[in-house]
Amino acid sequence: MPGWNAAHIPDQSGRSAVVTGANSGIGYVTARELARRGASVVLACRSAARGRAAVIRLRAEVPGAQAAFMPLDLADLASVREFAAGYGARHASLDLLINNAGVMALPYGRTADGFETQFGVNHLGHFALTGLLLPRLRAAAPGARIVNVSSGFHVLGRIRPADAGPSDAGPAGAGLADPGGEHGYRRWIAYGRSKTANLLFTHELSRRFTAAASPLTAVAAHPGYASSNLHSGASKLEGPTLNSRVAALGNAVLAQPTTSGALPTLYAATAPGVGQDAFIGPRFGWRGAPVRSWRAGWTLDDASGELLWAASEKLTGVSYAALPR
Repeated sequence: MPGWNAAHIPDQSGRSAVVTGANSGIGYVTARELARRGASVVLACRSAARGRAAVIRLRAEVPGAQAAFMPLDLADLASVREFAAGYGARHASLDLLINNAGVMALPYGRTADGFETQFGVNHLGHFALTGLLLPRLRAAAPGARIVNVSSGFHVLGRIRPADAGPSDAGPAGAGLADPGGEHGYRRWIAYGRSKTANLLFTHELSRRFTAAASPLTAVAAHPGYASSNLHSGASKLEGPTLNSRVAALGNAVLAQPTTSGALPTLYAATAPGVGQDAFIGPRFGWRGAPVRSWRAGWTLDDASGELLWAASEKLTGVSYAALPR
């Protein structure tokens, strides 16, 4: 693992991949490097214009690449269902699902289905997508992997059982889907909770794969501090602020390039011997070659994972009926 880079990606010929948020940044690099090694890649992006432009760029950089765009808006469960149905109609199997897309530290907002935006996009959209594509992943097994891209900032937000469990105040998961409401909303805490959810989802998915003796593998990764469009999302919505200027300066001075930031994801997706529930990140926490990463203990809690899972099924309407508890 030390010194691992894109040149070490095993041959991916004959394998298929879906990468969400692949029109730019780490998602684009991930899709490009998988295609470079022979994979057939679907770039799942919200913007049709940017998604199609990314495919054109990728094909120019990797002549002969098998790459296609399909529309996917993770903030709209109807779009998630449409994507999964469209993919299933065109493809018999799926070897790699890279749940990369995300938003960070946005002002308070809601998805099309009424969920707080960060939790809705970063976790619930990917939870639904994974469940709907599970039959295609099972058809590709053994060797199929699901990679959930989390963040070191997961430490900012812990998911409490009361948030995920049923209560008199509302349905299961109501506290997760709209933490604090508009007036109690703290954007970085909400982001951390969504990234904790990515890790708890990976943990519970891995546990269920093991219980079912499934050949599928669920792992997680984080890019450290990488220069990407993720840092600019909030400023696009609310205009330039001190925080956005600091983020831009950090990108220019401290962040590693996206080619390096994508390596933990690529390692998690392709390296031999990556086990269930592994969490891969840069060697020095914020930059460096991919290694096994530290994670908060609460992201390995079975009870929290089960409650999050049950709440996510209820909120999205997507059930993983084939996987036992």
